[in-house]
Amino acid sequence: MEQYGIVHKPVVTLWEGPEETKKNKRGETVSAIADEALYGTGLKIMGDLIRGFYPVRTFYDYPGYVKESDLLLLDLKDLKALEESRLMVIDGRYVDILSLPRVQGIRLLSLPKGALIKGLDLNSQREGWARVELLSGQCGYVRNQHLREKKFSQEGLWTGILPQREIVDETKFRDGVTETAMEYLGTQYRWGGKSTDGIDCSGLTSESYLLNGIIIFRDAKIEPGFPVHEIPKEEMLPGDLMYFPGHIAMYLGNGAYIHATGKAGSSGVRINSLNPEATDYRADLKDSWYASGSIF
Repeated sequence: MEQYGIVHKPVVTLWEGPEETKKNKRGETVSAIADEALYGTGLKIMGDLIRGFYPVRTFYDYPGYVKESDLLLLDLKDLKALEESRLMVIDGRYVDILSLPRVQGIRLLSLPKGALIKGLDLNSQREGWARVELLSGQCGYVRNQHLREKKFSQEGLWTGILPQREIVDETKFRDGVTETAMEYLGTQYRWGGKSTDGIDCSGLTSESYLLNGIIIFRDAKIEPGFPVHEIPKEEMLPGDLMYFPGHIAMYLGNGAYIHATGKAGSSGVRINSLNPEATDYRADLKDSWYASGSIF
């Protein structure tokens, strides 16, 4: 019988294997983080528990291992019911869920941008507040300005097919995906990260696309089976992607691009330029930029 789980903590780590650390080529002990999953995210359990870790696969077809304590286990029927409920996306850097529809309410939980929560009443007892339900069944309140429509589906967990939102207005989509990426400006760089706690280069691009309804590959390369395909560099438009060895960025137009970088002195989500005359020019990236990609 197939088994599934739901992430019930604000942010949990997906590890490369059933352990938190590994040895690198230098013999150093480093983190074995592969990805992160946010509150409300469904995962398919791919095997038996190994030393307290479940092997899992995400709805965007990415493998990893998750600690048993980070998951609420459920069957497919319950997962489908949750997915078909009024799930909303948290749309703020970090958002408090309160016990009352007023700022003096008790904080029940704080969730990062991209987390999923069940909306019960988007115009509840008090203007500007939405009533929501936590995975525990407890109800709370959040400013409705901090909720956005969920434009993606997790049904790939049980269909094995990546569902993609139909894009009816290319310009609107490009505006939406670049605006979403810009909302992460200033977020610290975190290897394997995908939240407003910390994010890496492919976490930024994949999450920005996901929140606008398109599932692209989680890592920094063009992968068969996903909608991004290579295009001539000179044909790039805002929202298209730029590929470097082990790195990815999103083009904003007029030579500017946004990315999450770990470079010393300029680490985090920031904007740089392809223009050698600009103060934010990165010669190392311009020289190593090998491809551009688009879903159009």
